[in-house]
Amino acid sequence: MKKIVLFSLLSFGLAACLWHTSTEQKTVLLNVSYDVIRDFYKEYNIAFQREFPSDVMISQSHGGASKQVLSVLNGLPADVVTLTQSNDIDALVKKGLVNADWQQVLPNGAVPFGSVMVLLVKKGNPKHIQDWSDLVRDDVKVVFANPKTSANGRFAYLSALAYAEQHSDKPQDFMLRLLRNVPVLEAGARSASISFTQRNIGDVLIAPENEAALAAKTLGENSFEVVYPSITAYTPIYVAEVNKNTQADGLHQLSHDYLSYLWSTPAQELAAKNYFRPTDKKIIAKTTAVFPEVNQFDVNQRFGSWEAINTKHFVDNGLFDRLYISAQRADKVNK
Repeated sequence: MKKIVLFSLLSFGLAACLWHTSTEQKTVLLNVSYDVIRDFYKEYNIAFQREFPSDVMISQSHGGASKQVLSVLNGLPADVVTLTQSNDIDALVKKGLVNADWQQVLPNGAVPFGSVMVLLVKKGNPKHIQDWSDLVRDDVKVVFANPKTSANGRFAYLSALAYAEQHSDKPQDFMLRLLRNVPVLEAGARSASISFTQRNIGDVLIAPENEAALAAKTLGENSFEVVYPSITAYTPIYVAEVNKNTQADGLHQLSHDYLSYLWSTPAQELAAKNYFRPTDKKIIAKTTAVFPEVNQFDVNQRFGSWEAINTKHFVDNGLFDRLYISAQRADKVNK
């Protein structure tokens, strides 16, 4: 049995080049996914190959969710996608790439596991950050991914907004104050994490629990710690087969097996190991020490459909743009 080859594709151009080169020798199953799930898939691909041995090469493309969806829409030959917003996959449905029943052909609405948004701070929490209210203080600098390019950036923004709507008579003013404390908006959650943990930018990082916990573990528990805010967004992980492409390259069955195996006990345990909250109740019961109970909410139940959310907040000149531009102007005036 030939060994499976795993590699990351960092751009659409490189991905297309490598894919066409590789197919001259063997078949390639391409998984296009959002940024911070790369570490899970490195291990998952090996486990999957043990259960479903073949000569198929599994390749991976990771990046900000919006960029990844656009790449697939523009021709990146993905066989499966892993994203955190259902509307991103619905966009692939509208293009005729993914079947309309993608949430019915897999368990749990095609969500094998998920995460929640948390706050990562330096060890000892020197700024005494406990909740979203601390992120609007004048002495705190905040790092998170750009909501215009990153799904996790959108979840971060909406988590803070949910708190503001609960605790402030003027939630937009609260968000304006928070955005004034943001020195940089990175394109994706992983680059935001690097800015905070390695470039020493900011006092707190808003990130998915899995990314924050992984950073604390990888860089040393003596360096960072995770703070759970009083309210936070649940971030589901959606998966789907890109049916048009799998039918063309003959990988429908393998792609279906690849996604279905995410609900197996080994895969659910691997998800928990990588700090994703599993959906298997038996695995959940075993990991209560790892995943504390949080006051989490569904963004669609709270703010409406993603179409409505994007139209109000994240389109060009939407509320986020207006608040962020105002925040930057105010910051320059104060300087």
